[in-house]
Amino acid sequence: MSESAIREGVRALRHGGPGVAMELLSRAYYTYGRRTDGDVVLERDWDVLVVLDACRADLMAAVADDHAWLRTEGPIQSVGATSSEWLTETFGSVPTGALDEIGYVTGNPYSAEHVDHDAFAFVDEVWEYGWDDDLGTVPARPITDRAVAAGRERDAERLVVHYMQPHFPSVPRGEGDGIPLERFGRESLSVWEELRYGWRDRADVWAAYIENLEYVLDEVRLLTENIDAERVAVTADHGNALGERHLYGHVGGVSTPELREVPWCVTSASDTGDHRPTTHHATDGGAGEATDEAVAARLEALGYR
Repeated sequence: MSESAIREGVRALRHGGPGVAMELLSRAYYTYGRRTDGDVVLERDWDVLVVLDACRADLMAAVADDHAWLRTEGPIQSVGATSSEWLTETFGSVPTGALDEIGYVTGNPYSAEHVDHDAFAFVDEVWEYGWDDDLGTVPARPITDRAVAAGRERDAERLVVHYMQPHFPSVPRGEGDGIPLERFGRESLSVWEELRYGWRDRADVWAAYIENLEYVLDEVRLLTENIDAERVAVTADHGNALGERHLYGHVGGVSTPELREVPWCVTSASDTGDHRPTTHHATDGGAGEATDEAVAARLEALGYR
């Protein structure tokens, strides 16, 4: 079991709540008993790969009728149950030169530790300068703006665009803690812990999850109208468990449909030139621009302990 899973298990025991023992047993069973390899997205056909952080396949299916511009070809099986696993398995074990013509625009702070920046054509870590302290995450617009700018100005054959939504907090509901980043404490509870302890209703969490997905899909649509690409694929790094099999959130090493089945949708993109991206003060550097403490604080704000 991963270190993060152990830490969260200890937190669960300390805070109490129903089913804690069953949850720990379920974590162990699905970690050691059901590991799968998953689908390698770099080997699939796409010019732009949009990664929606923590988007379950059935979550996307729930809104598919409202987004006819996306054609469903999935689900596929993710190579990880957390962002760090997905980044490591997707980009960390590839042949030398395999990433040379791929650009990576990301809002996920795990890029600092789990991505070899020198292996890519470029890496734009938007979380370093696009973080919103009030929301406790990176909103979608800075990601869209930087991806549009990359498509128009950068020289890369393929582009990966990693949005933080629908990962909680829910931007439409303004569910961040509303305090500066440096004040996030280790006793703050994530939405999954609130759900685990019965302090939040599952239907309400699912509704907020849907709203956060709709929010980011509006940005993906804007992206496809302001970038040229014959084939845009929309997927996710992992999903989330909402109490199924006594599991909550995303747990490293675990293989269940809620965590590993992610969408694979496709569309095309054509740059109308209508959107003028805002300048978000990007730096030319990669990892190391933000301190280790800042990275840890951002990850904790997103629910990673």
